[in-house]
Amino acid sequence: MESTEHVLGEQHLAGCLALSKSANWNQNEADWRLMLGFGRGWGITTADGTLAASTLALPYGRHFAWVAMVLVLPEHRRKGYATQLLRAALTELKKKGQTPILDATPAGLEVYVQEGFSGRWGFKRFARTSLSTAREPDGVQPLGQGDWPEVLALDLRAFGASREVVLRNLASRLPEAALVSRREGRLEGFLLARDGREARQVGPVVAANAQAATRLLSAALARLPSPLYLDIVDHAPELQALVSARGFTFQRPFTRMVHGSAQPAPGEQSLVFCPAGPELG
Repeated sequence: MESTEHVLGEQHLAGCLALSKSANWNQNEADWRLMLGFGRGWGITTADGTLAASTLALPYGRHFAWVAMVLVLPEHRRKGYATQLLRAALTELKKKGQTPILDATPAGLEVYVQEGFSGRWGFKRFARTSLSTAREPDGVQPLGQGDWPEVLALDLRAFGASREVVLRNLASRLPEAALVSRREGRLEGFLLARDGREARQVGPVVAANAQAATRLLSAALARLPSPLYLDIVDHAPELQALVSARGFTFQRPFTRMVHGSAQPAPGEQSLVFCPAGPELG
């Protein structure tokens, strides 16, 4: 069957959602609209009009871009579609001088290694499907308009580039979980979350220390009903223990990878406690 490589657009949203669902990934239409809105996507469509594969590149500033949503429908796997689209994205980013970065599942890890990526650090996905009650801690408050300059400045340090478009989108989608932690008037950290196809996704959580991250996460868990997903970095075992005690179960690991053996991952890893999700960084 003939297939055609093409740029992804809004007209492909139904096919993009079908790809997410086929992989049991959590992205919904709002996620795809966000990513297609500020990123560039490539797809492969078969002769019968089925979107069989996708790959996105999300630019964060001039220096790096996130490679995301490398998906192939189960019935079209082992045809080289994922590699074809990944190489299209890498070629585009090389022309622009942007370093490709991604968060890999175990299933995709070896493919990315073969294409020149190498691992930098890891995190784990946890899921909660049952009801849980907890007291909301002190020192956490809703994110207000006046908090944004400090939130964006802290996230710039943590992530390594501005992602204001992403953060404001997430805050608007689940405002009850847009939280900040302050100590003596100074911002210590923030937490955002969003709706998803299968569950609400908590993240990012960016904080100056583990204590602030714990307060933020405890407050979010007290506010949000199940089902919930969240990703916690491996350098925060105390947060992984916290969510395990709150009814979460380990789902799968991820590896943050950078294209090229010498390049470090951008940003200050010590400030990141929960990524926004493997598709957003």
